[in-house]
Amino acid sequence: MTTSSQALTPVNYFLEPGFVVTPSHPTVVSTVLGSGVSICLYDRKLKKGGMNSFQFPIIREKGKTTTRYGNVAIWALIQMMLEDGSRPKHLEAQIIGGAHNPEVSKLDIGNENIKIARKILMKEKITITSEDVGGIRGRKIVFLTHNNEIAVFKVDKLRKADWYPYEDDRSS
Repeated sequence: MTTSSQALTPVNYFLEPGFVVTPSHPTVVSTVLGSGVSICLYDRKLKKGGMNSFQFPIIREKGKTTTRYGNVAIWALIQMMLEDGSRPKHLEAQIIGGAHNPEVSKLDIGNENIKIARKILMKEKITITSEDVGGIRGRKIVFLTHNNEIAVFKVDKLRKADWYPYEDDRSS
């Protein structure tokens, strides 16, 4: 038998790149980001949230849609929140990630990821309440879906251990 306090204890969930989650119960969602971006959506009225993690800004090939791309992952997150009972006027967003380290890549994919996030959220009239974007450092983030709190840890280098519990085939 579950007591009411046990039912409210948040579950931990690691969000891999290219995935979207909108849990029905309080959840602590974490991920790590380099040039990738995560959007944390929160419904102020229903007191619940969801999160995505995408690596690239736009997919242009029809029939090959995947949430590894921002223009798919953002729409998917919004749609999942709406299907769970949210209304656009009650949603607010936080954008995190989009680093660019010129020593790793000449292309600034991070900036393009940030731009697509802002563009789609503005088009959908979803208020952006905070951003922690850009720079050269990767980030570890922790999002509490039931109260919209986010912790952001900036790191110089993402290590294998940062991907816990999915350490199996990640490179450092």
